[in-house]
Amino acid sequence: MEPKKNPKSDLNKNRGLFFITGLMLVLALSYVALEWKTYDDHLAFSQYLTVDDPLDEPVELIEFKPPPPPKPPVAPTELDIVPDKTPIEETVISSTEPDEDKPIIEVDSIPEAEDPIEVDVTWVSIEEVPIFPGCESATDKRACFEKMIIKHVRKTQRYPDDAQEIGAQGRVSTMFTIEKDGTINGVRMRGPHKSLENEASRIISKLPKMTPGKQRGTPVKVSFSLPITFVLQ
Repeated sequence: MEPKKNPKSDLNKNRGLFFITGLMLVLALSYVALEWKTYDDHLAFSQYLTVDDPLDEPVELIEFKPPPPPKPPVAPTELDIVPDKTPIEETVISSTEPDEDKPIIEVDSIPEAEDPIEVDVTWVSIEEVPIFPGCESATDKRACFEKMIIKHVRKTQRYPDDAQEIGAQGRVSTMFTIEKDGTINGVRMRGPHKSLENEASRIISKLPKMTPGKQRGTPVKVSFSLPITFVLQ
């Protein structure tokens, strides 16, 4: 069977040649496009490039002048003398040198001033404690004093009516001073209610006069603290 197609009209015959030719053409165009350079015309920009002339005008310098100094005050030609109404007392400086003509005072003729020194000693540090009435013959006067004062509180204590109505109770801390003559003074207290404080003050005021405490054989003031407890039954 004979082929119907003319062998001279076969398009695939030179296909490879056409492909290589087209590829080389494309590469050449790409190279030319990458290497293409353009230059600006120098005359086209000459009309925009202008150089200004340098300034030849002189610059005016401003000179600052400081203000003139103030004129010194003019002294008055005449002085007004005002009389001094207050007399001036001159200070006389006496000599510190001893006067040989002045007689020497005997030491025995100078009176000695005795200034009593007030000493307030606490109950813990007192040498001879105050003596509560009835403890004069006791061996331990300190223990006897504390025992008798507690007995005095229990005997004298009364519960205030207004404190009972409101249910007030607690401990009242009292502090007082046994003076050098054995009397009670300087009563201070602090408690939960005013009525209880007043009752504690009344109890302390009922204390009898005591024999004062002594420090180195001299009567002194002695401070004593006494807590008084109020408990509702």
